Amino acid sequence: MKRLIPAGLVAAFIISALVLVFPATSNGQGAGLVSSVLNRMEKNRQTLKTLRAGISMVKYNSQLGVEDKYAGVVIFMPSAGRQAAVRIDWSSPRREVLAVNNNKYTIFRPALNVAYTGDSRRVGREKTGGLMEMMNMSRQQLEARFQPVKDVREETLWGGVSTIHLTLVPKGTAGYKYAEVWIDNAGMPVQTKIVEKNDDSTTVRLTGLEKNQKLNSSDFDVKLDSNVKIVKS
Repeated sequence: MKRLIPAGLVAAFIISALVLVFPATSNGQGAGLVSSVLNRMEKNRQTLKTLRAGISMVKYNSQLGVEDKYAGVVIFMPSAGRQAAVRIDWSSPRREVLAVNNNKYTIFRPALNVAYTGDSRRVGREKTGGLMEMMNMSRQQLEARFQPVKDVREETLWGGVSTIHLTLVPKGTAGYKYAEVWIDNAGMPVQTKIVEKNDDSTTVRLTGLEKNQKLNSSDFDVKLDSNVKIVKS
């Protein structure tokens, strides 16, 4: 559970928080590029009502030099107050379900017939170094939290997706070293990489984006049989 909770919440943060604002860049040329990206992101934020996409995740252990790879499907629906409903159905390397909605999370592991539930805000603070808090931050608060944007450049991801790459470095104490974000031409963050202080990293990629298709609130419910063991955190 420790590995999938933070990664899933980072993915939720990526989809719902980074589309809001970024601090200023530290150079003039980058400033114009970031301004253009911000305009596209704001338009994407205003028009994005739902999202369904493929999701892949690579967790790198720097001490062992090994990677754990995951794949599945994510659905997303924003709601009032900058919060969002997110559900990730992992299919590889094993079937697991993560749902975050109304400040609650559910993780269902069919192989163990166990579901873990709890407060997603508490997990966000403990596991992702306060990243989830940014979902409720103003632009001024974000500028106070991050250093000027670094390493602004154009980059093509696998699959031929053209993006703008940005690096965000937190100010002061944080639970991670820095974050990298790749934003496509439509203003959607399609890949992020969170690098921890020990150089472990989590990279999340979205593919096959289907925007503004019909989703219901019930799509984010994890329906559990009566014989499933529920562990509350």
